[in-house]
Parts: sequence; C-alpha cells; structure tokens
Amino acid sequence: MLKNEVLASLLTNKLTFTIVRCIFARTSLLNLKSEQKLIYWLFLLKKGDFMFITDMKEEYYDSFCNCLADDPGEWKCGVAMRKQWYEKMKPQGLKVKLAVTDDNQVAGMIQFSPLEQTFNNGQDLFFVHCIWIYQDKTNKNFRKRGAGKALLKAAEEESKYQGAKGLVVWGVSLPFFMKASWFKKQGYIKIDKEGMAVLLWKPFTDDAKFPQWDRVSREIELVPGIVKVTAFTSGWCLVQNANVRLAEKAAVQFGDKVVFQEIDLFDEQNRLKWGSGDAVYIDKKEITNGPPLTYDKFYHLIAKRVKKLKA
Repeated sequence: MLKNEVLASLLTNKLTFTIVRCIFARTSLLNLKSEQKLIYWLFLLKKGDFMFITDMKEEYYDSFCNCLADDPGEWKCGVAMRKQWYEKMKPQGLKVKLAVTDDNQVAGMIQFSPLEQTFNNGQDLFFVHCIWIYQDKTNKNFRKRGAGKALLKAAEEESKYQGAKGLVVWGVSLPFFMKASWFKKQGYIKIDKEGMAVLLWKPFTDDAKFPQWDRVSREIELVPGIVKVTAFTSGWCLVQNANVRLAEKAAVQFGDKVVFQEIDLFDEQNRLKWGSGDAVYIDKKEITNGPPLTYDKFYHLIAKRVKKLKA
C-alpha cells in the first residue's frame, strides 16, 4: 500500500491524480473479508488530502451515534436511543461503513442491514437506513468530494459479500436529505413512492425480487377533552429520536391537558400494527414530515392545539 507522503507527492499533479483515482475506482474488492478495516482508498482533489472507507471501530462509536457532529446540540437528547438501536441491530446483521480522513475525522457514514430486519417486505436484500456526509455552518464540510459514492459502493460490495441479491435505498423527492435523484444517478431504480419518500433499489442478480413498503394506516385513538401527542420511534435516526424527546418535554409542560404516548417500532407487533416510519403526531396530524423541529416549535404547536381545545 502506498505511503501517505508518496500519495501527497503524486497528487501534486492533477493528471497523475486522475490516473491514480481511475485505477483505484476500478479495483475489485468483492473477495475481501468483511472484518478487514479498509475497503478502498478515495482520493480527493485537494493536495495531500484523502479519505479511506472503514468498518465501525470503537474509536468512532461516539461520532457515529452523534451523526458525526462534534456537538449535536439540541439533538443530544436522542443519542441514547440511537445507541440502544445500534446495540439491538448489531446481532441482526447491521453493517456500518465510515469515511475517515487522513487526520482521523469521520466525514461520512452509511448504515445498512438485511431487509427482513426493517420495515420493508422482501427477502435476500439489504436496506440502507441512512447515508450521511457531514457538513456544518463552519468550514467543516466534507461534501462534493465523492465520499457518498464511495460509501454506497462499499455498502454494495459488503451486501454482495453477505449474499444479498440487491441493495434497497430510500430517498426524498425534494432536494435535501438523501435525495432520490442522487440515487438514480448511481444506478438505482425507483419502485415505490409515498408522499415525499421514494423507494429505490439496485438488483445484483436476475432472480432478485422487488421489495415493497409496509403500508398500514395509523388510526390514533384520541382522548376526549385532552390533546394527545403520539410518537412513533425505532431509534435509528438521531433527529427523529430528538423529535420524540423534545415533543415529550414540551407535552409535559401542559400537565393534564396533554397526554404523551411513545410507540416503539422496533417491537415487531407494534410495527405490524402501526406500520413503518418514525413520526410525531398531535392528535391525528403528523407534524414531523419536514425539517427538524426545535423544542420551542413543539411547544408552540401543542399550545396552539390546547388553545383550540378550550375554544
């Protein structure tokens, strides 16, 4: 394997860089064992800077559970739930790949598992829960460098090694988190849609069978004279976990005027009854189908509903 200083020297020339990157991009790693920590090198255009793709290691655990943020801020209340989800899913085949920089910063992640352990119908397939490349409002931005493509490729190769016949992903039809259009550019085919969410897949074999989303209508039973806040959670997403905890924190401020109920979708019986998808409802209206909400926003929405109840 080339040493870091040799790579830095090579990358001073853009033409040399292009040739080296093409060589590594075409390297087949299908036969590598899953416990090997490096899958392949991803070179960046910036001189002397590069990332590698690795499996989860203890030193990266906290960063992974924080969704790569140094300080998750108000979302910190959802970290414990994410750690619980990770520990539950590991024995069920959860895989994690990380993009790590040469100075040991975790720049991106992808988490995927057998489809049978998710809220989708299908067999012999793996499912991507989330792919995320970190950026913040400071200079810490790892996007637009090819790390997402490298992580998705790593997930495909690992899924093949595990015997999967295809990889299933979900995306959003609007141009923000996990864009469905980006997955289409990586060769994924749209097979289902519900609201803004799009289900796509890439079959590896001719006999791979189409997956399907679970579709179960949620009939929330209301309490007369009381506002009901219902939170559906599986634990996989830090933001959705934070939504649950922040909604609960806001709900208890109203005393007996508001009742809060949390439904664990990791439980199979709950999943069969209520269907998939983490969400928070006020009475029968879902309020978390857009950008992440703050505690103040949850409090405002609940207060508005309580006011209408009095009227």
